[in-house]
Amino acid sequence: MAIGFDFGTSNCSVAHIVDDNVVPIPLVDNEFYITSTLSAPNRESVTEHLYRYQNISPINDIGTQLLRSSMNLNKAQGIDVLLDDLKFGVEATSLYLSDPTEVYYVKSPKSFLGLLGLREVQLAIFEDLVCAMMANIKFNVESQLEESIDEAVIGRPINFHLRGDDESNRQGQNILHSAATRAGFKSVEFQYEPVAAGLEYESTLTSDKNVLVVDVGGGTSDCSLIRMGPSWVGKQQRSETLLAQSGMFTGGNDMDIYIAFKKFMLEFGKGTSRSSGLQIPTMTFWEPVAINDIEAQRRFYKHDNLRELKKLLSESNSPEKIARLISVYENTLGHSMVGEAEKTKIALSTNESYTAVIDLLTEEVNIPVSLEQMKDATAAPVQKIAKLVQETLTQAETKPDVIFITGGSARSPIIREAVKSVVKDIPFVNGDYFGSVTAGLARWANVCFR
Repeated sequence: MAIGFDFGTSNCSVAHIVDDNVVPIPLVDNEFYITSTLSAPNRESVTEHLYRYQNISPINDIGTQLLRSSMNLNKAQGIDVLLDDLKFGVEATSLYLSDPTEVYYVKSPKSFLGLLGLREVQLAIFEDLVCAMMANIKFNVESQLEESIDEAVIGRPINFHLRGDDESNRQGQNILHSAATRAGFKSVEFQYEPVAAGLEYESTLTSDKNVLVVDVGGGTSDCSLIRMGPSWVGKQQRSETLLAQSGMFTGGNDMDIYIAFKKFMLEFGKGTSRSSGLQIPTMTFWEPVAINDIEAQRRFYKHDNLRELKKLLSESNSPEKIARLISVYENTLGHSMVGEAEKTKIALSTNESYTAVIDLLTEEVNIPVSLEQMKDATAAPVQKIAKLVQETLTQAETKPDVIFITGGSARSPIIREAVKSVVKDIPFVNGDYFGSVTAGLARWANVCFR
């Protein structure tokens, strides 16, 4: 059996075709989505767990070295990896929030795919993380359907990380392919996420149209201008229908990070000064919330930084705010802050104001945020998305008949306003904000593997 598999930055979902209809497949407790999160006792536990309990072995020398070093380190530290040590989705996040300092937690490993300049062992670590998540989803799907799933079409962004960089895109797709193969899929195909979203819309068309698909996901935003309609439904060879496409490593997660940085961090010392009158560098407040930047997170949470933060506390004109920043460090709360920023973004999709609550364990910080304030905070990533739409239209030199907008962050009126400022009077059609890509991938799987 074949499935469409949306391995998303924020959420994962799968679907298949039954009697020409898309049928989503429940993943956890009858829920069709699982958040792209994982927790474990430590990083090494993930690699050892794959081998020990899932019979998933490395496929190259680097992977073998990683497994050997992981098992040796766990043994040296007295860590006995158990069957239920790996948690996924909401369960992983809940465990992490209950004790951030003792839980290894990963959110959105897809965000790191395509990142160049990393050592081979780091890429092997990312592959193990992705493989563990995929294997968990495959197991849950097969348990639901009570049959083996061997074939999958997996969605991929137009650009994983660096815009238009072929090496980055090859690396990102290769990691996805290798992880999926190790997880047990025997045949794997890929489809661009905006194209997949458009395929679901195409199934509703009664005449051919030029459709501009705008897919604003968690980690990436993609645009494709595609010829669609009854003339093309079910055809596997349709490269001529793709008139233009462009993508960037900017999406809803960036909006969350900017809300946390621009708005929340004001309560943690951003914009304040030392007693000498010198303003505290903004990087001090960017690093804890830049959860998609490995190096920024490493700099903030390194041991030596605590000494710097305590020195800053003694020199600050707003020591109570810097004390809160130290709480973020000590309790590893960067992910929690960005998670609250995401809640704020979602709430402001339908409301004019929202009060965010940051739980520091020792106090709760209440931060009122208005829609206008969120608009100001997210101006940088939103402008990039608008520019992406313009670039796609310029590349195509063809006016679309309709704008099909989808992706979780496309619900935001700020995003929709930005896109409308570019496309002007071209009509909008809303997709299933979370399900269009998955549905289109299922339809493409039905074409590829029928």
